[in-house]
Amino acid sequence: MSCTKVYNLVKEDYVTSNKTCVLDYLEQQEFHLHYHCRDGYCGACRTVLKQGEIEYPKEPLAFIRRGEFLPCCSIPKSDLIIEIENID
Repeated sequence: MSCTKVYNLVKEDYVTSNKTCVLDYLEQQEFHLHYHCRDGYCGACRTVLKQGEIEYPKEPLAFIRRGEFLPCCSIPKSDLIIEIENID
């Protein structure tokens, strides 16, 4: 079963977590997202970015629609408000 949740990711909390990408941080917060490659190739982890800015240290190959991002290969440049499809 899955449900959609809006989550406020605070950049400072992310930085102090020492995680290498947003997906790792969300997993630490006990969110369970769809993913496969963890490297920006497949797009399975596409997530809605409602507010804020992210950056990709390495440009992903997967297609990303406007208003979405890939948590598996991105880091926050600011606080984020995201819409998460949390799976059980």
